[in-house]
Amino acid sequence: MMEDLMNLKDEGNKYFQSGDTDKAIECYSKVIKTCKDNKVLAVIYRNRSACYLKKENYANAASDASKAIDVDAADIKALYRRCQALEKLGKLDMAFKDVQRCATIEPKNKTFLETLRRLGAEIQQKLKTTFSTDSRVQNMFDILLDDEMEKDKREKAANNLIVLSREDAGAERIFQNNGVPLLLNMIETGKAEMILAAVRTLSGMCTGHKARAMAIIHMVGVDKMCSIMAVDNEEIALATCNLFQCINDSLTGGDKREYGKEEALVLDAAKDLKTILLSLLEMVASKKVSGNGRDQALNLLSKNVPRNNKKDRDNSKTLFTIDHGLKKILKVCGQVPELPDQLPMTENTQLIASVLLNKLHDDLSCDPERDNFRDICDEYIKSKIDPNDMDKTIHAVNTISGLLQGPFDVGNALVGRQGIMEMMVALCGSEREVDQMVAIEALIHSSSKMSRASFIITNGVSLLKEIYKKTTNEKIKIRSLVGLCKLGSAGGDDYGLRQFAEGSTEKLAKQCRKWLCNPKIDTKTRKWAIEGLAYLTNDADVKDDFVEDETSLKAMFELAKSTDKTIMYSVACTLVNCSNCYEKKEFLPELVQLAKFSKQHVPEQHPKDKKDFIDKRVKRLLKAGVISALAVMVKADSSILTNQTKEMLSRVFLALSMDAKDRGTIVAQGGGKALIPLALEGTDAGKTKASHALAKIAAISNPEIAFPGERVYEVVRPLISLLQTDKDGTENYEALKGLTNLAGFSDKLRVKIVKEKALPEIENYMFEDHEQIRQAATECMCNLVSCKEVQDRYLEDGNDKLKLMILLCGEDEENLQIAAAGALAMLTAAQKKLCLKMTVVTTQWLEILQRLCLHTNSSIQHRGLVIVYNILNSDNSELAKKLMESELLEILSVIGKAEDNPKRQGAIDAARECLIKAMDLGLIKPFSSPS
Repeated sequence: MMEDLMNLKDEGNKYFQSGDTDKAIECYSKVIKTCKDNKVLAVIYRNRSACYLKKENYANAASDASKAIDVDAADIKALYRRCQALEKLGKLDMAFKDVQRCATIEPKNKTFLETLRRLGAEIQQKLKTTFSTDSRVQNMFDILLDDEMEKDKREKAANNLIVLSREDAGAERIFQNNGVPLLLNMIETGKAEMILAAVRTLSGMCTGHKARAMAIIHMVGVDKMCSIMAVDNEEIALATCNLFQCINDSLTGGDKREYGKEEALVLDAAKDLKTILLSLLEMVASKKVSGNGRDQALNLLSKNVPRNNKKDRDNSKTLFTIDHGLKKILKVCGQVPELPDQLPMTENTQLIASVLLNKLHDDLSCDPERDNFRDICDEYIKSKIDPNDMDKTIHAVNTISGLLQGPFDVGNALVGRQGIMEMMVALCGSEREVDQMVAIEALIHSSSKMSRASFIITNGVSLLKEIYKKTTNEKIKIRSLVGLCKLGSAGGDDYGLRQFAEGSTEKLAKQCRKWLCNPKIDTKTRKWAIEGLAYLTNDADVKDDFVEDETSLKAMFELAKSTDKTIMYSVACTLVNCSNCYEKKEFLPELVQLAKFSKQHVPEQHPKDKKDFIDKRVKRLLKAGVISALAVMVKADSSILTNQTKEMLSRVFLALSMDAKDRGTIVAQGGGKALIPLALEGTDAGKTKASHALAKIAAISNPEIAFPGERVYEVVRPLISLLQTDKDGTENYEALKGLTNLAGFSDKLRVKIVKEKALPEIENYMFEDHEQIRQAATECMCNLVSCKEVQDRYLEDGNDKLKLMILLCGEDEENLQIAAAGALAMLTAAQKKLCLKMTVVTTQWLEILQRLCLHTNSSIQHRGLVIVYNILNSDNSELAKKLMESELLEILSVIGKAEDNPKRQGAIDAARECLIKAMDLGLIKPFSSPS
């Protein structure tokens, strides 16, 4: 038995020496399970500790070393290993004690003495820093809580505290120095700036640290945090929302540190997360919560309840939210601000609630779950419909409007229930204006389906027209107009499916533009004018008139920049229509002929939807300042900025960047920066469109100007995503051009491109049949070869990378030759071994090199001559001799003897350098006249 254990131990030692630490740990663990001899166990624990050190698993390394020391307190190897592990875990004082014992046992060991000296110095420095940080923290709180202190000093202390909390060491010092109670004191002052500073400091302390985040939850209390977020102050509500998000991220996987034995104490955060979720759901329907607080509670639910990845099968958070909070969210959707005793709301609240409903419904994974969702909605609406209480009834109708703007299928199913649509049409004829307004909005939202629109055209158009003519209330007038607009555009951009008579849609659009440009009308009402245009701009005549009206365009862009974010979707729709960048169905000519023959409807294109008209409209949008409006819309920190809206904004950006002459304008107005988040988040189609627009800008712009600061590094990944084989050739080509420009800009960008694993994709495109794509890939590689990692790939055996580069030098396309020869020149200059490898990978190398040196294009010739020089300078005398025995000597002589010529001077000088090098190597002698 003991013999088997010793064999296992020896096997583990062999694995460790060969570098296979996983197998070594496996062997040692087997011995530990069955061995009873303490002395043998101590050795095994000590060996396994060494393995864990190599794997950087410092908590386990320290634990195993401790077990060895328990058997033999003077085990010097185990002591030193524990010292190393403790140092890495940041426990310097404990590490110092271990190495002190090592130095006592072996006082002449230089490694121990050096570690002792170094750790001593580090501890002193840490103590110095700690004491100075502790006193600074205390000083900051003293300043902040002193009412008589000057305002600018208090502001500076608050900012310093926030900055300190964002560093892990600083956050820990604040926490250890009674920071949380002091921050609560700041909150209790009731002063907005103090509350903001305290909340932002708490956010920093909770970021990426599970244990500290859980401690802060219990010290501050979830109810207290909710009460802070509930105040009627947008900044404070947003800061508290960020605090909740930091806590959520830390408790659900944002903390990657190893806790070792302490992990069990901080592991289970499920109870705290459930408490937070229930508290947020309570906030949604509470009258004590401000509109801003309600918005942020809804935003947090929208961001954290539905699954981010549908492959994750656990949607229990969504099911829990539906069971405990769906009716509360429906209550928000049903609020009618014009009625008394309603919940406090902002202009964005109800749309945020609709977006949340949509996300929850999308996260359901089977029909019974969806049926349950619909049944709860149905039950809630039925409970509100009361013929004797019109306020309750219009609450029900408004709830249906909220569902139609969120999970449309649920809203549509409820509208289809017997009597609902008739009730909505009847309410339009009510004497109360608020009833008319709610009913018209519901009709507008419910007519998204062609069949539904047809029902309303039959039953509601005359009613809407009558309301429009008779009412004096602008709010109702504009809504009835939008209803007419939507019904008039039910055929989309199909010229043959116009719902109304010729010219009617233009008249409706003219009225919408008139309201849009009237500053006396409130924002919420003017928003409906854009809603109307979003429908009417399906008609090419309407969009052409609209873009010609610069005042209307600018009015729309100003509204897009306002705090009312419910406007974003309508603005995005209008811009997509005006720039014709929506998804277009391509029909085969044969099928069109067949449809005509069988008298089926064939979609028709409006004459003004042809390319030259679209280009003119794009120019008008740019001139009116569309980019600055788009940049503001992208920054909207709200769940209202849905993935669908992001996709539409991406489509508009791509349409605007089609003409290279316009890209400077896009960059100057902040379009480059705005595109980055669109390329990183959203639908697949949206990310692709935004990445394509980024590629177009990156290909011809100075990266420093287009993407200032660190943003330029964020551009790399979206461009690389366009190199996938499922993307089309134009996207591949423009991405390669963009990466080429970035790679030529700085070493850091080249390293970033390599780290993002772009090299295999770029190399694949160097084999491409399409000339332009192959050239773009080769140019990109040319700009990357100065990177050490790229050179290493060319040095590796067993691939054709170098061979391909040499063969590309022999192609007929000059730009391709310039790129390939440039890359080869840089590679052979940086790595001398590649000069010999060149001659091995292909027999055509000398012929291609001669062709380069004889080329009529001086740029290509210059690169060829540089490669010749690199071979002569490669410390390989046989190879250099072979070169000089070929026709290359004659070529070099002819070029070198030529008269100086500014147009070809680079090539002439390179040839002369080659001849001088050949003479230095003794391969040729200088020409001398006979005496």
